[in-house]
Amino acid sequence: MTLSTPEPIRKLRQRPQGTSLCNWRLRPHSSWSFQNVRELIPTVNVSAKKWLLTNPPSEYLPPTPITESGNDLIKWLEASESDSMVILKDGKKQWQWEAPHCDITKPHIIFSISKSITAILTGILADQKILNPEDTVYKYLPDTKGTAYEDCSIQHLLDMSVALDFTEDYMNPDGDYFRYRNATGWNPVDQTEEKQDLESFLYGLGKANFHHGEIFNYKSPNSDLLGLLIERASGIPYAELLSQLIWQPMGATSDGYVTVDSVGLSRGAGGVCVVANDLALIGQLILDNGFKGTQSIIPESWIADTMSQGNQSAWLKGGFIELLPKGNYRNQWYQVGDDHQCLVGLGIHGQWLLINPATSVVIVMLSSRTEPLNDQADVFTLKTLLELSSAF
Repeated sequence: MTLSTPEPIRKLRQRPQGTSLCNWRLRPHSSWSFQNVRELIPTVNVSAKKWLLTNPPSEYLPPTPITESGNDLIKWLEASESDSMVILKDGKKQWQWEAPHCDITKPHIIFSISKSITAILTGILADQKILNPEDTVYKYLPDTKGTAYEDCSIQHLLDMSVALDFTEDYMNPDGDYFRYRNATGWNPVDQTEEKQDLESFLYGLGKANFHHGEIFNYKSPNSDLLGLLIERASGIPYAELLSQLIWQPMGATSDGYVTVDSVGLSRGAGGVCVVANDLALIGQLILDNGFKGTQSIIPESWIADTMSQGNQSAWLKGGFIELLPKGNYRNQWYQVGDDHQCLVGLGIHGQWLLINPATSVVIVMLSSRTEPLNDQADVFTLKTLLELSSAF
């Protein structure tokens, strides 16, 4: 018997006409490209050990009201340009949904949730005494001399409190972020000009007019520098670190991959691509205090630090108060600041990983939302996910 994909779904999952490096982050191209990044940008693989799901997903979820919108959950997911959702409760899958254009078995780019994963790797290496978060970056990366990073600590990178002179504006075609994306290989560049790689771009960034640790200053290059630092400190490439320290030990269901620049440096700030089920397993690891069975993968002390520490004064001076008025930021994870001690990993275009320790629920929501940022949508999405995490 020959199986075939229904024609409407096959068409939805084909590469849209005209999709290229020029427009891959824009709808309608992003509904395909966010699951096919490696067809556009060079990548390196994150190997996983194959294993079988013992808790297969339900075929459907009864309609779940969302009070403010008046719609059920699936209608809201469709309206918000979502691609997939996975919900775990006590480590068991409660529900899995995917949009018609989405193949949930294919790795999806998670943008800045990559930062949260890079921070976990940093915590593991710190526990192994390979690095010390209180050390200066210069100790591991001497080429940062004369840059904003020379006298900041690794913890400043982790907490986004580096005094970095950089404008995080995703939409400005002539600004810092545009040049940054050129260096990452995420934009087409003039082939007649010399390409700047990511590392050399990072070494060209200057210092802002305040002190390290003073302000929550969300700048993505900090996380790419952190990814470079953990490679140099360990002597192991980023993708191999992720495979050896997390992916294989936790029993990931699928290989992932990471985008790389023109000379092969992994983008630890936003280039990780994984399937939704494996991203949920990372959330479950944190709920389980870093253990998979009897094996410790993420240090318990690092998880406790991530959930409870942080510079509240610096956070209040930052720009995320509207989303998390009682929140904080520690080790590249957001603390919601609620009674449940929820943690959030968050990426542009609607990527979410929510962990609710009080209810033992993990929610992954991956999207190809039109706008990279939408404050109103993010506030409502967070409220909805928090309510949903308390309903199971």
